[in-house]
Amino acid sequence: MLTSCINGDDDFNNNQSQPYQVPAEPLLTNAQKELMDQMETPSVNLNVFRFFQHYLATTIYRNDARFNFTGTRKVPDNMWLALYTDVLGNLNQAKKIIPSEVKPPQISQTVWDKQQANKMAILNLMEIYTYQVLVDSFGNVPYSEAAKPETFVLPKYDDAKTIYSDLINRLNSITATLDSGYPSFETGDNIYNGNVADWIIVANSLKLKIGINLADVNPTLAKQTVESAFAGGVMTENSENALFRYDSTSPNFNRVYAEVIASNRNDFVAEEGIVDVMNTLADPRRPFYFTTVNGNYVGGTVGLTNTYSDYSHIGPSLLAPNKPGVLFDASEVNFYLAEAAARGYNVGASAQQYYNDAITASMEQWGVTPASIATYLSNPAVTFSSVNWKQSIGQQAWIAMFNRGFESWNFYRRLDYPVLTAPNAVAAAAGKVPTRLTYPINEQTVNGTNWSQASTAIGGDKLTTKVFWDIN
Repeated sequence: MLTSCINGDDDFNNNQSQPYQVPAEPLLTNAQKELMDQMETPSVNLNVFRFFQHYLATTIYRNDARFNFTGTRKVPDNMWLALYTDVLGNLNQAKKIIPSEVKPPQISQTVWDKQQANKMAILNLMEIYTYQVLVDSFGNVPYSEAAKPETFVLPKYDDAKTIYSDLINRLNSITATLDSGYPSFETGDNIYNGNVADWIIVANSLKLKIGINLADVNPTLAKQTVESAFAGGVMTENSENALFRYDSTSPNFNRVYAEVIASNRNDFVAEEGIVDVMNTLADPRRPFYFTTVNGNYVGGTVGLTNTYSDYSHIGPSLLAPNKPGVLFDASEVNFYLAEAAARGYNVGASAQQYYNDAITASMEQWGVTPASIATYLSNPAVTFSSVNWKQSIGQQAWIAMFNRGFESWNFYRRLDYPVLTAPNAVAAAAGKVPTRLTYPINEQTVNGTNWSQASTAIGGDKLTTKVFWDIN
């Protein structure tokens, strides 16, 4: 029956080896999901930053919480592969398809050109976000020769500082290109449904993030980049948050739900570091973050084997199958603005105002009442300190980023607050919270020459080596 439906003028058999042309839209969706999955998941195979930041402890798999990432799990390999192959690979393929798309006759050439330019800018924006994560995780990484397997089988590693400068230049080009008066993706964008105005805000917010990371290593470029981003319009309200919309069905549900509920596992408990601080501050986000044990919030110890029934667990608010994943939010951006203001940058308001706005945005996301927010902000232990602003911002960003371990790790490395210890760390971590991930073992064996050069350039392929902007 199937054969009879083939036009006899077409040589069907000769076309079997021809690859199908996949539209750009599902490639964008896949890239967004793979990126969000990597940043959201608590899987010990992929994302260990909640252990770095004393958010979660384990009941089993003790080695992962002690920062042993080169054993059977090879966490750096998994993260590297996910970002380069599943995220950048999809984006790179989508970028190849956009120029070959055929203009529908009912659309004018002007509108079509603008729409295609908006599409390409959004793809590039997602790519820049991914490279920022890679640089901040590993240091020098493949960039100029990356995602080009047909040309560079063994790509060189580019200097991280040079990559950052290029990312800023690309963001400047993107913000000049994106035009909210024209459409972009009509389908496939699972974050903003193709709303260009929202993507402009993300572009400026990402520029702000990259700029603030440079504050200690290149103050002039940092100030220029941050102030330019602010002038372009950044994310300050929760209504602008960049949220990936998971649904309630497998395999598209939220990754925290997948690892805790769908897998029917009891691998994680809350960690005493975050629990004890939030208890001391009577933080109203505790019932959203944690469950209780006999009416109390109790945390286990990272790096030890903890009995599941003895400690608080991940709170039910984080365990809905369709809970959106957060790629960017107003709380994060307001903390950047607070830091920028504290450093003397021109960002329109005081550090204290942005600090309070950041805490408020975090609490509003979880449904904390206005009265409880006001009570919390009036606590002398919470009040912003213009003298010890790094400590104020560092601790409150740490609390707000509870479900965003990677972003929290960036705040911690840049501000050196809160003070975190790693008493149960493996020898490779030298008793400290890691300041980077080591390069994948596969890179050492397959791309050894480039790996060796990169390792020497950054000062050694170690957990204790700092990325270029982490100089304090």
